[in-house]
Amino acid sequence: MTASAQTLNIIGLARDVYKGSPTTLCAGCGHNSITNHLIKALYEYGVPPHRLAKMSGIGCSSKTPAYFVDRAHGFNGLHGRMPSAATGAKLANRELMVLGISGDGDTASIGLGQYCHMIRRNVDITYIVENNGVYGLTKGQFSATADVGSTLKHGGTNAYTTIDVCGLAIELGATFVARSFSGDGKQLVPLLEAAFAHRGTAILDVISPCVTFNDHEGSTKSYAYVKEHDVLLNAPDFIHAGEEIVVDYEPGTVQDVALDDGSHLLLRKLDRDYDATDRLGALRTIHESRTRGELVTGLLFVSGDEPDLCERERMPARPLHEYKEEELRLDRATFAKIAGGA
Repeated sequence: MTASAQTLNIIGLARDVYKGSPTTLCAGCGHNSITNHLIKALYEYGVPPHRLAKMSGIGCSSKTPAYFVDRAHGFNGLHGRMPSAATGAKLANRELMVLGISGDGDTASIGLGQYCHMIRRNVDITYIVENNGVYGLTKGQFSATADVGSTLKHGGTNAYTTIDVCGLAIELGATFVARSFSGDGKQLVPLLEAAFAHRGTAILDVISPCVTFNDHEGSTKSYAYVKEHDVLLNAPDFIHAGEEIVVDYEPGTVQDVALDDGSHLLLRKLDRDYDATDRLGALRTIHESRTRGELVTGLLFVSGDEPDLCERERMPARPLHEYKEEELRLDRATFAKIAGGA
């Protein structure tokens, strides 16, 4: 099918532009579903490929950037060190849309320190954790996000407290935190689009079953367990700024959360009255649901009041690579004034 025969998005690109190389992951892997949802979200949102920077670390999840938007920039960093590379990319060029793809091992274990500091600095990034609770590349050992009491495929029970990447993000001041499931594109795609529009650190913890090592009875990250224990907190719709969309919904069932760039996120209430702007309430909801053995999905917390890192550090809008040496070098008089403390 030619591009002219395909439906084009808001910037005139066909969906095929957002595809990448064929996946080399296991058939049925939840990460592949996330890739498909990412392709749809990037296409619908209208992300220019040359403005997209795909960042990743090490692990099954970190192979994902190869499978979408092959015309975009990409950087595969060291294990757990992706947040620092992503921070540098954003500081160097504010025009880039930085998209980080990580895993539960890459984020909650070796990369935990960098994850925490990325959040507290409010780096403008969409950070996706493809969370399966195991180390898939090293034969399925428990990761730090494995739930207490979950079992390995070949025996062994996890006795260690889980690190909840969403709860930690909210505690550290993240300005957008959501959780979803790789098999729920209806929920995940609009959450991704809302994260793209958000200015600041947007964390999406996506439960993504490992069909090889963590999809068995006794796992709390399996398809069967999530299907049985998933509690939908809300079903978001995303309205693109400047684009007229008619939403059909019952009065009193939608909460309008204004994002700082003028876009809006509409939350369709399902079974509870939930305020996504209440940080303490979000933490309480996460803890209470974990106590009940439930998995809460949806938009957990959002805030548009805090400046992002580039704004706080007064970074220029002009990309740093465009500056010439003479523009960056201080003249002798200015240097002497600074060095002298005058």
